[in-house]
Amino acid sequence: MNITAVRGFNDILPDRSELWRHIEDEARRIFSCYGFSEIRVPVVERTELFSRSIGETTDIVEKEMYTFTDRRGDSLTLRPEGTAPVVRAYIEHKLYNEMPVARLYYTGPMYRYERPQKRRYRQFYQIGAEVLGETSPGVDAEVIEGLVTLFKKLGVVGATLHINSLGCPECRPRYKEKLEVFLETVKEKLCGNCLRRIEANPLRALDCKNPGCIEATGEAPAILEAVCGECGEHFTALRGHLGELGIEYTVNPRMVRGLDYYTKTTFEITAEGLGSQNAVAAGGRYDGLVKELGGPDTPCFGFAIGMERLVLLLEERSVSAGPLTVLIAMGEEAGKKGTPFVRVLRERGKRVVVDYGDGSLKNRMKRAHRTGARFVVIVGEDELADGVVTVKDMESGGQDRLPPEKAVDRIAAEGV
Repeated sequence: MNITAVRGFNDILPDRSELWRHIEDEARRIFSCYGFSEIRVPVVERTELFSRSIGETTDIVEKEMYTFTDRRGDSLTLRPEGTAPVVRAYIEHKLYNEMPVARLYYTGPMYRYERPQKRRYRQFYQIGAEVLGETSPGVDAEVIEGLVTLFKKLGVVGATLHINSLGCPECRPRYKEKLEVFLETVKEKLCGNCLRRIEANPLRALDCKNPGCIEATGEAPAILEAVCGECGEHFTALRGHLGELGIEYTVNPRMVRGLDYYTKTTFEITAEGLGSQNAVAAGGRYDGLVKELGGPDTPCFGFAIGMERLVLLLEERSVSAGPLTVLIAMGEEAGKKGTPFVRVLRERGKRVVVDYGDGSLKNRMKRAHRTGARFVVIVGEDELADGVVTVKDMESGGQDRLPPEKAVDRIAAEGV
């Protein structure tokens, strides 16, 4: 029996994992510069957390969640997104008492039962960041700036920032009424999902990716025309802050996002080369979610990056873990001589592999070449007698006999 991975669950092999690690390391570095701390939440949560936060009428809750009943009869779900678990942890551990403004980031896998396609898997990875406890549009712009900075540092090209406002519980109902009236005039052109949701949440029609629905709703009223004074001022201030930071953006009145908890600011960063699902990062403000889940009234702003999509944009980049050194010891005594040499190199942060195989020096050199070694250090009878090691640079072809301490300095001077 040939056992393969479950459909939609993808292996990340060593030739790609260095790029993944590079992205995660850069994200951690930049998040730290913006005052964020890491939080790690479980991959399994109570189903109610997502049905209450994401929304009963969303595709995620209706069709895409991995939900099961455990032995106690509790309904549990593999997390489909990261914000709700972070908010749950924030409430459960009363972080609002310890951190007036909590800046938290997370990384890890999420799970949705979608049709697998290129770089869209049922287990997928996100990097996300949340600010809990700050209402100013300045923090919206600051967090977006951090995300834009990360993308620039990684070398993402062709990225575009789209922003919109979804209003608040005071003004959004009025907009929904106007939108419902409009949708009734084009309902024969809408897909079944949109027709079913018109009454429950008509904004879903604007988020639908069906080409027929996109065309049918092309003349739909813009939500920015219906927001209240406070939401309008917040959006105007956000645009001002982005301008001061030198961040270019496009106002996209059709962008509503797919989750129910968003209020006021919402945004996406899209990139070319990803097809119709071209958002590589997205987020916004969710001022009511903490209270909805039983915590204090807390304004919040956050985003998530789709790792698979980001990797797709960067997959031509070569990211190395640093030059590899292979030690070939010809005999037992040579192996003893090589042990402290290897230890010193590793203490200096170098990647070293000891060739424990046997065979001729020629065959062992071939093995070292196949592993991608930059340096091969040879310790044989002649080296033992002369108190040196032979260092071969596999890139240049040069070879030197050096005292062990000088050989360490030679290798340590190259790369990371």
